[in-house]
Amino acid sequence: MSEDTLTAPVEEHRFPCDQCGADFRFDPQSGVLLCDHCGNTGEIADPGPWARGNIREIAFEAGIADRLPSQEMEETRVSKCPNCAAQVEFDPGVHAAECPFCATPVVADTGRNRHIKPKGLLPFALDEDTARAAMTEWLGGLWFAPNGLQDYARNGRKMTGIYVPYWTFDADTQSSYRGQRGTIYYETRHVQRNGKSKTVRVAKVRWRPASGRVARFFDDVLVLASTSLPKRYTDALEPWDLAALEPYHPEFLAGFRAEAYGVELRDGYAEARTHMDRVIARDVKFDIGGDRQRIHDIDTQVSDVTFKHILLPVWLAAYKYRGQTYRFVVNGRTGAVQGERPWSGWKIAFAVIVGLIVAAGVGYVAAMSQ
Repeated sequence: MSEDTLTAPVEEHRFPCDQCGADFRFDPQSGVLLCDHCGNTGEIADPGPWARGNIREIAFEAGIADRLPSQEMEETRVSKCPNCAAQVEFDPGVHAAECPFCATPVVADTGRNRHIKPKGLLPFALDEDTARAAMTEWLGGLWFAPNGLQDYARNGRKMTGIYVPYWTFDADTQSSYRGQRGTIYYETRHVQRNGKSKTVRVAKVRWRPASGRVARFFDDVLVLASTSLPKRYTDALEPWDLAALEPYHPEFLAGFRAEAYGVELRDGYAEARTHMDRVIARDVKFDIGGDRQRIHDIDTQVSDVTFKHILLPVWLAAYKYRGQTYRFVVNGRTGAVQGERPWSGWKIAFAVIVGLIVAAGVGYVAAMSQ
């Protein structure tokens, strides 16, 4: 481990208003820092149009060998939730709060988390009111949900804006393969059915050896670096407009929380390789051609692997019902909503009873008509 890494600075994401001293927060609607106390605004440094979507990549080998310079590292104050194990950053003045991922009370400790600094982020584009409206509309479409769930949305309980960690990976791949190409042909056969002879065409496959090479450059393979949210929900929030990534500025985090990544770089790359292998297998089948394809083996050479640590914006709500936590997530750019939902037993029972009454009524009418 290098000396530069050991001396990584501790960064606190607080930005006092230059007029009244209260804290600025990033306002998604205006795209500037806003002081809720006096209304003063502050600008975020504009990196220029050339920097957006063109954020510098980091060599993967340097990352896993822990050879990154100090400017690529940061140290933040985090607390680990005892229930869901989320590692959430806290402002220096916060000593107790509720975990945004599962609504469990958390005491902010003085732990420090040293990690690879984000290279870019997508700033929040939707404010809390807009995110709540999207969640309320989504909840309103849930059948057999408890009334308390709709009350939860209508009462306007505060949602948490949180930046969720992701890895992106770039890689150049060259793959050689062996397999078989299948061509469908038909044979005519005579079969006996019900004592009669009938001619039918039977599909057959003629297989021939196939081999070749395919190449693909992978750009920004996205991997969730959080272990606190169900992946099936965060995957459903895609697509993300990664072309609009902004170079990382801590001002974008003012007024929001950020989760430290729980998936290490090496593990993130392993997941990215799984995705790459699926795409390469699809490319191989296309290259083999024919009507059917068989793949015997693929040998892939991967080079020029680079990565970025980025943050993506999510509005999060955690709702407790009968001792269990249900979470709802809203894409902070598009308003797409996903989440868990409880079921109301009495609503389901009522629907079953009504269904039985209707069925009995239909049966009675049918019997009388006969």
